Amino acid sequence: MDPKAIVRAGYDKVSYAYRDETFDYARSGYHTFLNWLEPRLDAGARILDLGCGCGIPVAQVLSEKFQVTGVDISAVQVERARKLAPAASFICADIGALAFAPGSFAAIVAFYSIIHIPLEEQPALFVKLAQWLTPNGYLLATVGHTAWTGTEANWRDVEGATMYWSHSDADAYCNWFEMNGLHIVQEGFLPEGDGGHTVLLGQKIDNSRRSVCYLPP
Repeated sequence: MDPKAIVRAGYDKVSYAYRDETFDYARSGYHTFLNWLEPRLDAGARILDLGCGCGIPVAQVLSEKFQVTGVDISAVQVERARKLAPAASFICADIGALAFAPGSFAAIVAFYSIIHIPLEEQPALFVKLAQWLTPNGYLLATVGHTAWTGTEANWRDVEGATMYWSHSDADAYCNWFEMNGLHIVQEGFLPEGDGGHTVLLGQKIDNSRRSVCYLPP
């Protein structure tokens, strides 16, 4: 099957098992890393949430202060998001097919979404993401820590659900950020299972400083 069809069908099937309405945002990595971003933005700033899922917690939290547009490939996830984060707006679409005007967003957030896109498409995506940001805008993204492409059957213990991932290692993503003028201002690590994900916050500005934050398992 096409990898994007696998991702779409997978999230349609596991949506409720993946994230329910009782998610504890305050004790999650989302809380830690969104706190990197929120103080840097003006109230009412436009934010693009790529791979918004059911809207919990990112779109739901950010839409309290900002204008949020969420995008997800799963129709089930988007339907839930419209109910759970009604202050945001949502689009059901393949991230790779999106088109926005240059400078449309003060920030782009991409938790666990870029890593579902075939690796060969990701360099071109970073070009577009940088273009969509305003000058001094921010990209906050969960990316690969080590390189891997593959699938998992019965994902999240849901019978018949398959999921696909494709990502490079952290150094490659740092390079793609920098090549597109997204200078890394903070870098973190989010443990998961036997591994984890790198979290990068990049800004379209020169001479940024880089710090590292490691969360406990």
